[in-house]
Amino acid sequence: MMRSVRRIAAALVAITLLAIALLILWASLRGRPQDLPWTPLDLGQPIGLFTGRKLTALTTDFPACRMAMDRAGIRYTVLPPRGDGSGTAGARCGYADGVRLSQGGPRGIAYRPAGLGVACPVAAALSVWEWNVVQPAAMRLLGSRVVAIEHFGSYSCRRIYGRDAGSWSEHATADAVDIAGFRLADGRRVTVAGDWRGDDAEARFLHDVRDGACRLFATTLSPDYNAAHRDHLHLDQAERGAMGWRACR
Repeated sequence: MMRSVRRIAAALVAITLLAIALLILWASLRGRPQDLPWTPLDLGQPIGLFTGRKLTALTTDFPACRMAMDRAGIRYTVLPPRGDGSGTAGARCGYADGVRLSQGGPRGIAYRPAGLGVACPVAAALSVWEWNVVQPAAMRLLGSRVVAIEHFGSYSCRRIYGRDAGSWSEHATADAVDIAGFRLADGRRVTVAGDWRGDDAEARFLHDVRDGACRLFATTLSPDYNAAHRDHLHLDQAERGAMGWRACR
């Protein structure tokens, strides 16, 4: 009996080592270090299998988040820590890792309204999303670059759906942002409210950027989820542990 157990254990170890070796080989052949869970997060690298989880992990490490943003050349301003209220009403509100992305420049797109402040991991993911998902999809499907991203804001001291009870929204810690639409260099405007339905280029673009966001954010919700998201994409970095589930709809 013990001999059989040892054989099974040895076989499992061998299979695990082989799987790791194959993963390393596969990542090397693809040239994507972010396919490996132990490589440092590099926002300038192509999106890999573990990019999203590494981004979400930054919710508990503001210095690491800022270091990753600095290495990638992302320009931003650190926001003063914020805490709203005390006791039950405001116990879960506020942030200590807020940043404001700089507008324009080679590493900064415009956000409308201006002055968007978000938690650092959301800012980092937004930057990767723009570079690797939004701009390529816009050029491929619409033939023009995105010059501004429209939003409904980030920080809001409230529970999910504004209810009086229940779980707190990721907006309560600025770990979420609601994206409403995109302005193109040729003057066109594509909005979630007006262009989500159908099979034209605008609708395909919106679905592509939603799908791409699912690889980078812990939660991505669109009009396909429910009526409450009929006019925006909800993107958040909810911290659910190293192996936490991810929501994409």
